[in-house]
Amino acid sequence: MGCPALLKKASLVGAFFVFGFYSGAALAFCPAPGNLPSVQVQRVVDGDTLRLVDGRSVRLIGLNTPELGRQGRSAEPFAEVARKRLQALVAAGDGRVSLQLGQQTRDHYGRTLAHVYDSRGRNLEAQLLAEGLGYMVAIAPNLALVDCQQSAERGARQAQLGLWRNPPIRSPGQLQRGGFTLVRARVERVERNRGGVWLELGDSTVLHVAAQALDGFDLRQLQGLAGRRVEARGWLIDRSRRGGLSAGQARWMLPLTHAAMLEVLP
Repeated sequence: MGCPALLKKASLVGAFFVFGFYSGAALAFCPAPGNLPSVQVQRVVDGDTLRLVDGRSVRLIGLNTPELGRQGRSAEPFAEVARKRLQALVAAGDGRVSLQLGQQTRDHYGRTLAHVYDSRGRNLEAQLLAEGLGYMVAIAPNLALVDCQQSAERGARQAQLGLWRNPPIRSPGQLQRGGFTLVRARVERVERNRGGVWLELGDSTVLHVAAQALDGFDLRQLQGLAGRRVEARGWLIDRSRRGGLSAGQARWMLPLTHAAMLEVLP
């Protein structure tokens, strides 16, 4: 899709967007640094990915939006809404955005990792989070805007906007497939070994903080979580699809990449 088509479609989409919700306090913590390069967007791939006219794919840092329908799977709730909203935000700047590259500049798919800003210096990830159209994610070393992105999501969650109207939080017994997941449960056992820290949520599910990720956590707090209720987020792995499970091994493993991906509940 070229930029004129993007602009035309986004203008129609804008008529249906009455969110009007922007957490001013949250967005104020995500100002654009000066002198960022401006680039032209060719098309919006989905709610967290752009394709530029220079051929690069850009993955927005700190934001994960619901998945569009692919390979026979139906789209997740708010996936199309998030894509159209990002289209509208890009189109408002005549298809141009500014990029601040992450400390890690590429992901394992070869996509450019960047914070993206509109022509007024507003961070697009924070805007989508503030409207409840995505989840905050924190993956080292790209952590520069974690605090403001958390604040943006928190405001949407408290106001029950977008996907937070019916929060997709699962218990271990409700897990059915891998992919991005929010899970809430009580930690039954904590173990530390050379592989890191393991938080067992019953027999079927374990949260894993790899040894190389421990710098992003309070180790003492982690080791004291037995008996506490937690909410964790990340990309769930079905270990039964990796050649079978060892005796006593949990089927579901959720790697935790940073302390912002784990909340200890009252």
